[in-house]
Amino acid sequence: MDAVRYGGGVCKNMSNIQDRLEEVSQRIDRACESSGLPRAAVRLLAVSKTFGPEAVLDALAAGQQDFGENYVQEGVEKILAVAQQLEHLASQPPSSTSPRPCWHFIGPLQSNKTRDVAEQFDWVHSIDRLKIAQRLLDQRPAHLGPLQVCLQVNTSGEQSKSGVSPAAALQLAVELAELIQAHPRSDQAMVLRGLMTIPEPSPQDRVIQERFSALVALRDDIAQALRERGLVQPLDVLSMGMSADLELAIAASTARTTTWVRVGTAIFGARPRREA
Repeated sequence: MDAVRYGGGVCKNMSNIQDRLEEVSQRIDRACESSGLPRAAVRLLAVSKTFGPEAVLDALAAGQQDFGENYVQEGVEKILAVAQQLEHLASQPPSSTSPRPCWHFIGPLQSNKTRDVAEQFDWVHSIDRLKIAQRLLDQRPAHLGPLQVCLQVNTSGEQSKSGVSPAAALQLAVELAELIQAHPRSDQAMVLRGLMTIPEPSPQDRVIQERFSALVALRDDIAQALRERGLVQPLDVLSMGMSADLELAIAASTARTTTWVRVGTAIFGARPRREA
């Protein structure tokens, strides 16, 4: 597991989480209206990395269900802590049942960390190597539903950033779809849902939106290529856009897919310092 621990982990101004969620939801509403996009085509992923279980529980109580984590050890510990707390709350009078969070892994993933992710998370947005996908596929427990996965595409070409190049994404998607199809449990173990990207920071909105638009076009090309090869995968998701640029991601989106916007600071506030 990761050696780096999340520090503090308690969100300041927790009472504001519900208000901040509402503010983000209103931003999404306005962006969808401006782009002529159905509101159902955009979903919010609350990025809870570096914040503790209490912040997740507050957001969950406010109606947020999907949470994103970047670090394996932190994420697994948080998943278990939240589950334990929800079980405790359900046993207290007056008992109430809260929905189970849906957990998304969105950070770089090393091959020696895949088992924890396969066993604890519902989604992985950051696959950029077939070896990682193979391990996740083989390690997904049979009693769980299929792991929903996205390929991370480095649309900006930054050497310091994870992700497969746009030119190599089609081949990786085909190889992964073939791998899933050949697996004994096939789409009961894994489903290829779409593509993810993190564009480079830029003061020019045009540059960022071009990266998002490139991901939309790439998804369309890959979806067609898979259909032509008889490889049936939904490929119905684009994971793109964060607190600062979610409007640009939505402007580039289409109703053919669901866009996950990954928002952290706009919901939870400034991140606590992580401890080595």
